[in-house]
Amino acid sequence: MSVAKKQYKRITVKSLVDMKANGEKISMLTAYDYTMAKIVDGAGIDVILVGDSASNVMAGHETTLPITLDQMIYHASSVVRAVERALVVVDLPFGSYQSDPKEALRSAIRIMKESGGHAVKIEGGKEIKESIKRIINAGIPVMGHLGLTPQSIYKFGTYTVRAKEEEEAKRLKEDALLLEKAGCFAIVLEKIPAKLAQEVAESVSIPVIGIGAGNGVDGQVLVTHDMIGMTHEFNPRFLRRYMNLYEDMTTAIGQYRDDVKSKDFPNDSEQY
Repeated sequence: MSVAKKQYKRITVKSLVDMKANGEKISMLTAYDYTMAKIVDGAGIDVILVGDSASNVMAGHETTLPITLDQMIYHASSVVRAVERALVVVDLPFGSYQSDPKEALRSAIRIMKESGGHAVKIEGGKEIKESIKRIINAGIPVMGHLGLTPQSIYKFGTYTVRAKEEEEAKRLKEDALLLEKAGCFAIVLEKIPAKLAQEVAESVSIPVIGIGAGNGVDGQVLVTHDMIGMTHEFNPRFLRRYMNLYEDMTTAIGQYRDDVKSKDFPNDSEQY
């Protein structure tokens, strides 16, 4: 017999903890602009991530490293204006928190004040523990991020699955417990073995949201542009494409071009 799920008028960090406790999976997608955020929020997604993946998706950079704090605030502001229900989490970009905890706090405060976002996400474990504590002590909710951490791509040298070896898996488990103890309200696990991700999710009381981390976690996140098929070069195993907008849009734009060239557009009913 199915159990009726609670209807959340507005998603908060407490809502997510309640979802985990009730066995309700958490849905999370990215958005970087008003129009997309309006659609994602209207569809009932629980969490919208204003990810530093905007560096790749919106600006065409090879990595997430080039995007700046000012640019993240711009994208987050656009998203916040569109959202009525979802929790909006904003990535702290590379270079805005690694130098010292005071810098991390200043960056988090700017995001919260200038964008209206509801929480920040930060990559790393014990090496950024003090920064996380300082941000949380200021009253700013923090989502952690472990496993494949794209801001460290040049350190890893590859986007392959992380924590396959016992030593790295042990360190990841320790970092997850550390993030929970430090006060993070949730953790993203990216591209790690499904069995390890489930073990982590079962070891902490806070929600664990996966991307390429199997189905044993408390929720899932994907990049919206990948999920709806606006991008087509990126094809990891964990990605399910629910639409193929790249082909649909190419066809539609080509048809528009042909109609303009042939003088079919605009027709008599499409002009004043």
